Amino acid sequence: MPPTMATPHLPLPSHRRRDVTVTQPRVVLVLLLARIAPLAALILGVSASAGTPSLAEPSAPVQQNIQNIQDALPAESPRVPPVGERLTYDVKFSAVRVGRGVMEVVGYENVRGVSALHVRFVVKGGTFFYKVNDVLESWIDTARFVSLRHTQELSEGSRDRERQFEFFPQRRTFSLNGGAEEPGVADPLDEGSFLYFVRRVPLVVGQTYEFNRYFRPDRNPVRIIVLRKERIKVPAGEFNTIVIQPIIKAKGLFSEGGKAQVWLTDDSTRAMVQMKSSLPIGSLNLYLREYRPAAGAPLVRGT
Repeated sequence: MPPTMATPHLPLPSHRRRDVTVTQPRVVLVLLLARIAPLAALILGVSASAGTPSLAEPSAPVQQNIQNIQDALPAESPRVPPVGERLTYDVKFSAVRVGRGVMEVVGYENVRGVSALHVRFVVKGGTFFYKVNDVLESWIDTARFVSLRHTQELSEGSRDRERQFEFFPQRRTFSLNGGAEEPGVADPLDEGSFLYFVRRVPLVVGQTYEFNRYFRPDRNPVRIIVLRKERIKVPAGEFNTIVIQPIIKAKGLFSEGGKAQVWLTDDSTRAMVQMKSSLPIGSLNLYLREYRPAAGAPLVRGT
């Protein structure tokens, strides 16, 4: 087991924030916003159902264990997201819009001598007395597609929290806020990098994929169930999609007892178009409003 080491705590990047005001009872928002942060990564509608989404079950999925990305993919994957890609989502609680989410690729930055892809997920929403403004960021070594760093700036109501994770794949360890290193995994992924990783997986309807890639070993394996293909309409247009159900051994939208589903474009980009999750008091849904595939590129509309 590697020796315990201290890691210097780097300052978190600052962001200029602007609140989005909506109207929704506080008790509902507290329950809702407590579930938004675990999207991260993920995880971000005029045509959506106002009630709890109908969740179709796959028929007899075939187990396919993939523990290392090289087992399933070529060395050069076409699904590394381009710099400047930006997806904007409406966040709705059942039929009520409660905020907006942005998922974007910022660029390449140096992390301990490695050129790492910097991705960011921002969620803003709330009321005049309760606001949420969460920023989650990840830095990914795209040569191996492993996480090197993950930060969280969470501002929810009167509570502010900051976390910085540093990942050391060569030692199979990670640290939190500059503390002692803890046991990790060889090819770590955090919540923010996982949906980008899923783009690289050859998703086949009816199969279940398992990955021992989540950075906390006791929460592995992460399962991806490929449910079906479906054409859907969202504010950004109509898209042919492939529907997956991610399952992580942790609390939140993708927990083992949850029924969250994610709709990805059925093409080489695998961009996230929609997400729905059943909750005891309704449903939490995300719908793609705008999609810019790269810096300077025009907005993409569904056909």
